[in-house]
Amino acid sequence: MKRTKIFFLPALLAVITACGGPKGELVGVGKPSNFQETNPYGMVFIKKGSFMMGENSQSAIFGQPDNPFMTTVNAFWMDETEITNNEYKQFVIWVRDSIAYTHLILGPQTNGEGEEDEDMEEGMDNNAALRNKFAIIDRSAQNRNNEDEEEEEEGEEQPLQFRINWKQKIPWGSKDETRGGWRAPRFYSDGTLKTSGLHYRYSWRNYDQAKLLKNKCNVAKGQYPKGAEARVDTFWVAENGEIKDSTIVRPLREPKDLLTHKIISIYPDTMIWIRDFQFAYNDPMMQGYFNFPGYSDYPVVGITWEQAHAFCHWRTKYYRDYYGFESHDYRLPTEAEWEYAARGGRKMAMYPWGGNYARDANGCFLANFKPYRGAYNDDTGTMTMRVAQFRPNDFGLFDMAGNVAEWTSSAFNPSTNTYVNDINSNFEYMARKDDPDILKCKVVKGGSWKDIYYYLQCGVRTYEYQYESRAYIGFRCVRSFVGD
Repeated sequence: MKRTKIFFLPALLAVITACGGPKGELVGVGKPSNFQETNPYGMVFIKKGSFMMGENSQSAIFGQPDNPFMTTVNAFWMDETEITNNEYKQFVIWVRDSIAYTHLILGPQTNGEGEEDEDMEEGMDNNAALRNKFAIIDRSAQNRNNEDEEEEEEGEEQPLQFRINWKQKIPWGSKDETRGGWRAPRFYSDGTLKTSGLHYRYSWRNYDQAKLLKNKCNVAKGQYPKGAEARVDTFWVAENGEIKDSTIVRPLREPKDLLTHKIISIYPDTMIWIRDFQFAYNDPMMQGYFNFPGYSDYPVVGITWEQAHAFCHWRTKYYRDYYGFESHDYRLPTEAEWEYAARGGRKMAMYPWGGNYARDANGCFLANFKPYRGAYNDDTGTMTMRVAQFRPNDFGLFDMAGNVAEWTSSAFNPSTNTYVNDINSNFEYMARKDDPDILKCKVVKGGSWKDIYYYLQCGVRTYEYQYESRAYIGFRCVRSFVGD
């Protein structure tokens, strides 16, 4: 009887143990994930697929088709409309507030022109009172990353080692006696921020440097080869408030050496409305397009490719900080992704609506573009229009033709269709400060309110320099889909 009990107990324990998974076997780490990505707000799911990439008709520029070829694109999410003025203002206000928070935490230093603020000591005392009263530093996270502090490059500004308590709003309308003593650099006396002082600081890894054969990491040894080096840009703000940048080459010893720290002014260029169109009275658009509430749902313009890139970085950070988990980055679409999305699942569609003409059966125009010389309003729009005023394509995307043309992440080269890969096709180059301008051309797609209908075709590509902004170029974001 005792022998039976002795035999039974080990067997029972083995059964109980097996309920948590077989021990001593390959079972992976943790429990199998049942994660299913939810639809990001304001985005449309674009299923994976193949299509014929390139122009459907003869090019008006080069005189022959741009060598169309079949390619496949993985699934991704895409904004259903271009980024609007109202959405971009969220970015602007976030940067404005972060500058104000930082000033309250650190106290006044300069007025943006290299000169110390008047009554500096009094301002510092008042700032200390304000930040203590309104608890703008997240003390639980302060200096959390000090142990991982990176070595500073000469002339390169590093991120501040504190975390802002965003839940505590800045007391803009506070009647507190200390409010009157707050002299913030880059702010006007009425509390509004100088647009030239809206600097966004961020960093990313230059993977184009990591993939160079001379920089191939020896994974068996866990080290980069002798002589490996990374060519990156470095940014800093001079004493007069001007953003400076230069290209440096640093030894590549570990992944952090691939980092570029960038500083960029992110306010739209409102002067484009009179700069791009000489001998025209567009002053009302210059004065009100980005600022007046009536234009809130219009596509943001006057944004360089570099500013759009910074917006994508901020949007990723904003999302991850709120939800507390990693996700694919928000980014600009590749040329292939944009064109595939524009076709709406129709492999040979000339226009996003699927037809070969810019009018429907009733003779109505299907997008906001330039129908005739001087007759801009024949399609119901004179310049830009509110987003989503025309029917979406089969994917549910609005304004993939007309209204404003759109930045892509792809670099422009007339012959890319002859050498890019046939899966997730893309030619991308992150131009550096000392690169020639020809390497700073980015692909622009979709045509705009001031273009003729030829440029509305899905396969037509034009370009603009990444540092230029136009009154007819906007952008929208994409995010890669988690899974197949």
